[in-house]
Amino acid sequence: MTARATRSTGTASDDEALPPARFAFDARTWKEVAQLLGNLLTGLAGFVWAALWLFPGLVLSFTVVGLPLLAAGLAGTRWLGRLERRRARRLLGLRIDEPSPLPRGRNRRGFAGWTRDTLGDTVAWRTTLYAIVRLPWGVFTFGVTLAALFVAWPVLGHLARGLTAVDRAMVRGLLSPSSELERRVAELEEDRGVVVDTAAADLRRIERDLHDGAQARLVALAMGLGLAKEKVLEDPEAAARMVDEAHGEVKLALQELRDLARGIHPAVLTDRGLDAALSSVASRCTVPVGVHVDLDARPAPAIEGIAYFTVSELLQNVSKHSRARSAQVEVWRTGDRLLLQVRDDGQGGASTDSGSGLAGLAERLGSVDGLFGVDSPVGGPTTVTAELPWRSRGPS
Repeated sequence: MTARATRSTGTASDDEALPPARFAFDARTWKEVAQLLGNLLTGLAGFVWAALWLFPGLVLSFTVVGLPLLAAGLAGTRWLGRLERRRARRLLGLRIDEPSPLPRGRNRRGFAGWTRDTLGDTVAWRTTLYAIVRLPWGVFTFGVTLAALFVAWPVLGHLARGLTAVDRAMVRGLLSPSSELERRVAELEEDRGVVVDTAAADLRRIERDLHDGAQARLVALAMGLGLAKEKVLEDPEAAARMVDEAHGEVKLALQELRDLARGIHPAVLTDRGLDAALSSVASRCTVPVGVHVDLDARPAPAIEGIAYFTVSELLQNVSKHSRARSAQVEVWRTGDRLLLQVRDDGQGGASTDSGSGLAGLAERLGSVDGLFGVDSPVGGPTTVTAELPWRSRGPS
C-alpha cells in the first residue's frame, strides 16, 4: 500500500514538473509567420492599386488621357515597391538596395518628357508585375499559414521557411534595382542632360560676350570710320583723329576676340598641350602658382580640354575668393585615369553646395565619368582633386 502510494505520489510530482505546451519558435520564425500572414493585406492593396490605373490606362492608351494615367500609376508603384522592400528587410532580413531614381535633369522637356521617361521605367513595370502576382500568392500563404498555426503548428516552422523562400525570390527578382546595363543607361541619360545644359550655357555666354564686347566695338568702329570718311575732305585733322580712335578700337576688339577664342579653346592647348596651356593660365592668376605636369603622352582633345578648363576655373576661384598667398597645380596619369590637383593656402571654406561654381565643375566631370572632390576646412588649406578617364588621342 505504501509503495503504491509512493509511486502515485511520484507520478503526480512528475506531471507537475512538465512545462505547459507552447510554440517553440524563435524570433526569426515569428517574423516569417508575420510576413506570410501580412501577404494577404499587402497583396490586396497592391492589386487594387494596379487595377485602378493599369487597366484603364491600357484601354485609353490611344488617347491623351491613357499615357499620362499609366505614367502616374507607374510613379506611384515605385513607392509601393519601396514599402515592400522595407517590409522584406524587417521581416525576412533581406536587404535589397533601392533602385536609382529616374533622371531628373533640367532638360526633361516638361510633362511630355516626364511621361516618356516614366513609361520606360523598367523598375516600375517589374514592381507592377509584383503587385499583380502577390494577390493570389497572398491568399494562398495566408490560408496555409493560418491553418498550420492552429492545426499543424509543429511543422509550421519548416513550412514558414519554405514559403518565405518563395517570398525572397519574388522580392529579389522583381523589386531589386535595375541591372547594371539599365542603371548605366539612366546615368548616361542624366549625363547627356548635363552636357546639353553646359553646351547651351557656353553658347549663351559666347553670344553675350560677342554682343556686349567685340560686336559693340565693331559697330562703333564702323560708325566712326563712316564719319571720318565724310570729314576727310572738309576737316582732315578731325578725320585723322577719328581714324586714330578707330585704330584703338580695332586693337581692343581684336584683344576681346582673342580672349573669347581662348575661352572656347586656346591655341596653345592645341599646339603645345596641357603643360604650356596651364602655365599660361597660371601666369594670369593673381597669386604665384607652381605648375607640374607629368604626362608621357597627350590625352584625347576632349579630355584635355576639360582638364584645362577645370584648372582654369579653379585658379579663377583662387584669385577671386581664396585670399591665398600661393597655389600649386599638379597633373599626372595613373593607369587609365588622368588626375589633376589644385592646392592653395587660402582661407578655405569652399564647397560643392548646389548653385556654386564647384558644383558645376562636379557635374561637368561626372558627365564624362569623372570624379571631383573638395577638401577645404575653414581656415584652409584647400585641395581640389579631379579624375578624368584617360582616352588616348586618335591617329593624327
